[in-house]
Amino acid sequence: MDPEIVSRAYEAFRIEAESLAATAEVLDPEQFAKAVEVLSTAERIGASGCGHSGICCQHFCHLMCCVERPARFISPAEAVHGALGFIQKGDVMLLASRGGKTDELIQIMNICRGKGAVIITVTENLESPLAAGADIVLAMKVTRECDRYNCQGTTSFAVTSAIFDALQCAVLDNTGFENGRFAVIHPNGAVGKRLNAGK
Repeated sequence: MDPEIVSRAYEAFRIEAESLAATAEVLDPEQFAKAVEVLSTAERIGASGCGHSGICCQHFCHLMCCVERPARFISPAEAVHGALGFIQKGDVMLLASRGGKTDELIQIMNICRGKGAVIITVTENLESPLAAGADIVLAMKVTRECDRYNCQGTTSFAVTSAIFDALQCAVLDNTGFENGRFAVIHPNGAVGKRLNAGK
């Protein structure tokens, strides 16, 4: 293999680190705090996104469930074929889209707003329809994607995931979630065995 290929691949670490730092600068603390409050108290949490954003939203829902905040990923395709019945008044719907113009998510947003749900949008485009229609906007910043064509959803995935990780950390603290509860819902694997050791 050409050593240049490996060298270029290792640039991914620098690129993603740069974008994570940039996101920490543009992410509004007040908007972040509002998101934490509604995620901490909502009866139900939904999340949706397309492509890499959608996969990242699945991770987000798992993170919420791990701190006992009931969450479900709703695929954009299923959302408009009945799945949005999951969302009720006062619930939270989180929508992730770097460009903020994803047609499927705009339709989901409009339906959820009509049902009285709180909309959180994670996007880089603060002038986008998804940002304009949201109650809470969490800004992200991607300096560039990792691949040579600046096209694949690599850095954007890492940045979105980091925002979700930060949200879970804050929700955990805000709700007073204890590790003893995690031991109950996560009894298996290395973590579960460590938490339940001696019981």
